[in-house]
Amino acid sequence: MTTPRSPKKTPNMPIIAATTAALPAVMLSSLALAQPATALPAVQPQRIPATLAAAMQAQASAVAANVIPASAVAATIPAAMQPMAPSVPATYTIVRGDTISGIAARYGLNTNTVLQLNQLSANTIIYPGQQIKLTGSATTPAAPAPAPTPAPSTASSSDATYTVKSGDTLGGIAARHGVALSDVFSWNGLNGRSIIYPGQKIKVGAGSKAPTPAAPAPTAPAPAPAPAVTALASTGAYTIKSGDTLGGIAARLGVSLSSLLSANKLSMSTIIYPGQKLAIPGAPAAPAPAPAPVTTPLVPSTFLGYTYPAAVVSSANANKALLNASPVPTAAQMKAIVADTARRMGVDPSLALAFAYQESGFNQRAVSPANAIGTMQVVPSSGEWASELVGRKLNILDPYDNVTAGVAIIRALVNTSKDLNTAIAGYYQGQYSVSKYGMYDDTKAYVAAILAHKKTFS
Repeated sequence: MTTPRSPKKTPNMPIIAATTAALPAVMLSSLALAQPATALPAVQPQRIPATLAAAMQAQASAVAANVIPASAVAATIPAAMQPMAPSVPATYTIVRGDTISGIAARYGLNTNTVLQLNQLSANTIIYPGQQIKLTGSATTPAAPAPAPTPAPSTASSSDATYTVKSGDTLGGIAARHGVALSDVFSWNGLNGRSIIYPGQKIKVGAGSKAPTPAAPAPTAPAPAPAPAVTALASTGAYTIKSGDTLGGIAARLGVSLSSLLSANKLSMSTIIYPGQKLAIPGAPAAPAPAPAPVTTPLVPSTFLGYTYPAAVVSSANANKALLNASPVPTAAQMKAIVADTARRMGVDPSLALAFAYQESGFNQRAVSPANAIGTMQVVPSSGEWASELVGRKLNILDPYDNVTAGVAIIRALVNTSKDLNTAIAGYYQGQYSVSKYGMYDDTKAYVAAILAHKKTFS
């Protein structure tokens, strides 16, 4: 929902009434009504002779003693007749409704193993059509192979090192090499607050010359960042790559984190993204690249001649960076999601598809300067309204929730507007704004475009 003017995007929130179907009445059978009023004579109890009762009790005990337990019966079933666990395929294609934990349980696998195998985390978004590995080995676990070589105390100090990889922690490295974390701190001059980064070399054994190489150990990685600082001195900038952190960049370039933050007017909570340029404090040309993040943002600050507040544009850039770093469905997959969601929610699929095509071209990574997000271009405030309409919290960064929010808003506007054109205008300009000011010229063009797309998708 792109918002070209500030009065727009303030749709009213209609009240949706719920209906309850009446339960059918229960009819008595005519046979029940035809029964005679008089009761049948009561059955007179008969006394069993004591000798016969004792014989019956003995027979029951004998039968009970010969009952074969269920577990024993199961053990006698041939192995070929027992249920077989499903064979685990090498890869699996995600279908709608799947979760990593559910897939793992289906094939008798460990959820964490499947996550590590595919380099996923617990909050990674998966989507239909995506392929994941169920067998094999992850690429990162291969690193521990050199561990047995540096582990013995007889190894030289140069061999007893480990190269940090993405996701490593000092505690994990110490456990992997069978050494105490305090020793890793001592050998490398580190502490619990130290920042490590991919490519850094960590000493994981004292070696035969432990006292002597203790001092050179921290300087071993120093030659690697030194050329980087020299090379950057001519440009005064560093281009952020995927997986970078501000702390890791500062450590790699040999500058303090506080000076890096200060030079770029950043804070610890600032979101950085691949392709962004950072000024390197102390470099001769450092001030020159400072305006780069402003001149080349992921999302511009103006649209149709309207400039949006800096806070809104900043949020839009942060959301764009998150979507760029996350896997999303293809345009064809998003088109299917829109049509399925519309049918399920009682909205004409051709109308929902027209909105999705006009707003984003079925692009879940689309973000406007007004911070309208995803396929249906839903702004956060409209996302809150949509959450109330469907009765649950929606995450508009999620492809399915984004479409659910957009379709819920379309349904509400159609149900509370005098005609379809007014409902369409409300999605673009805001229902209240349309009722108070009428349709703007760009709104009229938007309505015409939606109607044309609807005809195409019908």
